[in-house]
Amino acid sequence: MAGQTSDVMLLAQATTTAPAAAAPATTAAPAAAPAMTAAPAMAAAPAKVEQAVKAAGTDANAAGAATTHASVGSPEAPIGFPPFDASTFASQILWLVLSFGVLYWVISRVAIPRIGGIVTKRKDQIDGDLGAADTFRKQTDKAIADYEAALAAARAKANSIAEDTRSKAKAELDGKRAAVEADLAGKVSAAEASIQKAKTAALGNVDDIAADTAAALVSQLTGAVSADEAKAAVASVVKG
Repeated sequence: MAGQTSDVMLLAQATTTAPAAAAPATTAAPAAAPAMTAAPAMAAAPAKVEQAVKAAGTDANAAGAATTHASVGSPEAPIGFPPFDASTFASQILWLVLSFGVLYWVISRVAIPRIGGIVTKRKDQIDGDLGAADTFRKQTDKAIADYEAALAAARAKANSIAEDTRSKAKAELDGKRAAVEADLAGKVSAAEASIQKAKTAALGNVDDIAADTAAALVSQLTGAVSADEAKAAVASVVKG
C-alpha cells in the first residue's frame, strides 16, 4: 500500500508538470528536434496516472473489505478472570515460587539484619540510659545522705554550742547572784546590827525620856517634881 501510494504521488506530480513542460517543447519545436520526439511520451503520462489511481483504489477497497470482515467475524469465546485460568496455573506457580524466594531472600538478607541492628542499637541505648539514670540516682541518694548527715552534725554542734553557752551563762549568773546575795547578806547583817544597836541605845534612854516627860507633865499640872520622883514613878509603871 505504501509503495502504491508513493507511485501515485509521483505520477500526480508528473501530470502537474506535464503541461508546463509541453509548452516549452511546442515553442521550441522549430529550434530542437529532440523536444518533438519527447512530446508523445509526455502526452501518454495522464493515462498512466489514471491507471495507477484506479489500481490503488482497488487495493484500498480490498484492504477495507478484509478489515471489515475481520472486525465483524465470528465472536470469540469469553475469557474469565486470568488468575483462574487453568492453562496458566503452571506459570503462576512458577512466578509465585520465584517471587516468594526473592522476597524471602530480601527480607532475610536485608530487612531482618537492618531491623535487628536497629533493635540492638535501641536496646543498647535504652540500657545505657537506664544505667546513667541509676548512676545519677545513686549520686542523688548519696548527696541527700551527705546533706542530711551534715545537717545533723550542724544541729548537734549548734545544740552543743547553745548548751555550753547556757551553762557558762548560768554559771556566771550563779556566781554573780551568789556575790550579790553575799553582799546583800552582809549589808543586811550590818543593818540589823546597827538597828539592834540603835534599839538598845534607844531602849536605854527610854526611862530617862519617860521620866523627863512625866516630870514636865506633872510640873505643869501640880507643880514642880524632882527628877528622882519622876524616874521612880516611871519605873513603877514599867514594872507594873
